[in-house]
Amino acid sequence: MKSVEEHLSGILSAVPLLAPLDIALLDAEGASLAEPVTAPVPLPPFDNSAMDGYAVCASDVMAASPETPVSLPVIGDVMAGDQAISAIEPGLCARIMTGAPMPAGADAVIPVEWTDGGTVRVNIARAAPPGHYIRRAGEDVRAGQVVLEPGVRLGAAQLGMLAAVGRGRVPVRPKPRVVVMSTGSELREPGSQIAPGQIWDSNSFMLAVAVREAGGVGYRQATVADESDKVLETIKDQLTRADAIITTGGVSMGAKDVVKDVLSGLGTMEFSSVAMRPGKPQGFGLIDGITPIFTLPGNPVSAYVSFQVFVRPALRAMQGLPPESLPTVPAVLTQEITSPRGVRHYLRTRLNRPPGGEDQRYAATPAEGQGSHQLAALSSADGLIVVLEDVERLPAGARVDVMRLP
Repeated sequence: MKSVEEHLSGILSAVPLLAPLDIALLDAEGASLAEPVTAPVPLPPFDNSAMDGYAVCASDVMAASPETPVSLPVIGDVMAGDQAISAIEPGLCARIMTGAPMPAGADAVIPVEWTDGGTVRVNIARAAPPGHYIRRAGEDVRAGQVVLEPGVRLGAAQLGMLAAVGRGRVPVRPKPRVVVMSTGSELREPGSQIAPGQIWDSNSFMLAVAVREAGGVGYRQATVADESDKVLETIKDQLTRADAIITTGGVSMGAKDVVKDVLSGLGTMEFSSVAMRPGKPQGFGLIDGITPIFTLPGNPVSAYVSFQVFVRPALRAMQGLPPESLPTVPAVLTQEITSPRGVRHYLRTRLNRPPGGEDQRYAATPAEGQGSHQLAALSSADGLIVVLEDVERLPAGARVDVMRLP
């Protein structure tokens, strides 16, 4: 059998890097930046007021106090975006609003709360040093400074930064468009009636959302029966809209494992047994020389764990991001666990913080149902305990690594 690392390495060496697209800012949410972005001007681009108040010469208000306020004539108002008052002389002041440009000659802002709020003449009850409540040009970003590096995922703050430096469009590696399809003649659409021997499809819904959680665009294809021609036709039809395809079911050793049958020898498809539980039967390849296809096991937990271990890192790599799996946290077992030697075991668990004490590692309580078909335990889990290949038993109190589920 292949190791987990060997199978993942083969995937990461084959998946293509998505070509950059130049798109509008709001359409870029969640995508990764394709090239560095620099600021064409300093931010702020000019000295401006950090408060609503009065632009003054600091030397004029040095002696101001509540007992002996300084009285100054107000020559006008300076609003944000306004250039009407370009300068003031000593002995004068101007009302100024937050974000408004500082008039030449003024070197401090007195908050309105320190005054009587006068509009023709104002009494100022506190002194202020030069620079008081002034945002200096370039104190946030210098002209020419790199504000975002390639590979950063664009969220709200990053898109705000792009808008602040005047970018209306941005080159990104787009979110991978991933089509998910379940195969199996026993599968029926949720909401329909089922007969004996039939089940509702859960895998395609689960994995389409997992794609979105991983930063991709997940599309669900309706279930496909175990018919070779239909399976191959459906897969080929998806190539026009998919950057990657995920199938579940039909990849083991059964007589009707049609996914394995129809894809074997097509493109670079390769089917392997991977030393892991759940998720032993795996398939991967580029079926048209470009589009990756991940053929995952049909049992729901096997499909989900396989996605997190293999597909999630691959989708990140396609966007030029580090090919990371889920984040891992240390935890302490609350009960003994056993594991078959020679395979990497992923056990569903609940994580809790112990009350008080110096050791604030999570407490990991393994789920009672660990079968690869037992979706209830997965839906209530928030982590996967990772048991390495050479470990057969871990007692209560042992320290383990746990992959945090989304």
